Amino acid sequence: MKLWTGETISEFGSKVGGVAIGFLAVITLHATPAQMGTLAVWRMVPAILFSLFAGVWVDRLRRRPLMIAADLANIILLGSIPAAAMLGRLHIEQVYVVMFLTSFADILFSVSYRAYLPTLVGREAIVQANSILSATEAVAEMGAFGLAGWLVQWLTAPIAILTDSISFVFSAIFLRLITTPEVAPMRRGDSRVAREILDGARCITEDSRLLALASSAAVGAIAHGIFGTVYALFFINELGFKPGPLGLIYATGGAASLVGAAFSGRVASKIGVGRAMALGLAGMGAGYALVTFAHGAGPASIALLVGQQLLGDSVGTIYFVNQISVVQKIAPPQMLGRAVAGMRFLSLGAGLVGALGGALIGETIGLRYAILAGTVLLLIAAGIIVKTPIGEPELIEDESGISESVR
Repeated sequence: MKLWTGETISEFGSKVGGVAIGFLAVITLHATPAQMGTLAVWRMVPAILFSLFAGVWVDRLRRRPLMIAADLANIILLGSIPAAAMLGRLHIEQVYVVMFLTSFADILFSVSYRAYLPTLVGREAIVQANSILSATEAVAEMGAFGLAGWLVQWLTAPIAILTDSISFVFSAIFLRLITTPEVAPMRRGDSRVAREILDGARCITEDSRLLALASSAAVGAIAHGIFGTVYALFFINELGFKPGPLGLIYATGGAASLVGAAFSGRVASKIGVGRAMALGLAGMGAGYALVTFAHGAGPASIALLVGQQLLGDSVGTIYFVNQISVVQKIAPPQMLGRAVAGMRFLSLGAGLVGALGGALIGETIGLRYAILAGTVLLLIAAGIIVKTPIGEPELIEDESGISESVR
């Protein structure tokens, strides 16, 4: 409950801050597509470089103190943006640096969090726990995204980012209040970082199910990188919307995610966990396709953008809940941090490729074609799941012991 409470508050702040950063770059600092791509690079590169080392740390050390340290770093770094804005000294270069440094803290927290959760709830309840946390994230998305655009429009983007900084204070406090004992991981005296990283890589490559999950996630991350780089530009510059409506459109995605979280286990039990994940990826791709039909800032465009949120976020949540649950079930406990970090490494690297590709396509061919490219890639990611062992429900149940609720 303490982890859940802290995460709820932090998720709300992070949703507001994530939207505000994009608007800060586009509206306040007048960023170009190339600068938006550069911003994504500054955020992704250190996370890529650090993710594998984070996995080793998480498997060597207690996870809760690492999460608290990451929260404290985010408080200071994100708070520097509104401070600079108040002094009239905010520039895009500072935003690059903040994104660069917060990416270190974010990857450390994310890997620690995924590895820490089974300690609190046990592997037998991991699907239910992930569903509840995803539902909470969806509720935060509804409230935060609905508020973020208006906060930017009324109070400016730096003030909205301050909300994110403050939310990490609550996350750190509630993590500090957890009293459940966490046993220090066992470590061989002769182990080296490089060797432990290679062990984590073998954990993924030698299991066909984990390899399939990693491959599809990487292709999907390229698609998300493309979409994330060009979406705000497409919304504001090409369609002609103001920031406020975008927050409300995002909020509909939160409602859809809540539905997806509630039904993620049921869908997987009906059609199989692999097919449920493939459905999620294909549905996200179909949602991207809807956006490409939008023209102008009229009701038809709003309907298409809302449709993308409703379709993509509902089935996308089904994918994400089942994907992380399968990883947490399959990977050995002593390797879980490195398995999660390895997945993140591949996804972040692929996301960087997508961000650069989105900037390139947006600059040379057009923003609409960049979004269409994301659609195609998500369909390919879905095909990878269907054509590999993870797509066979009986293999998931027989080989990994995943419960009926997951299958």
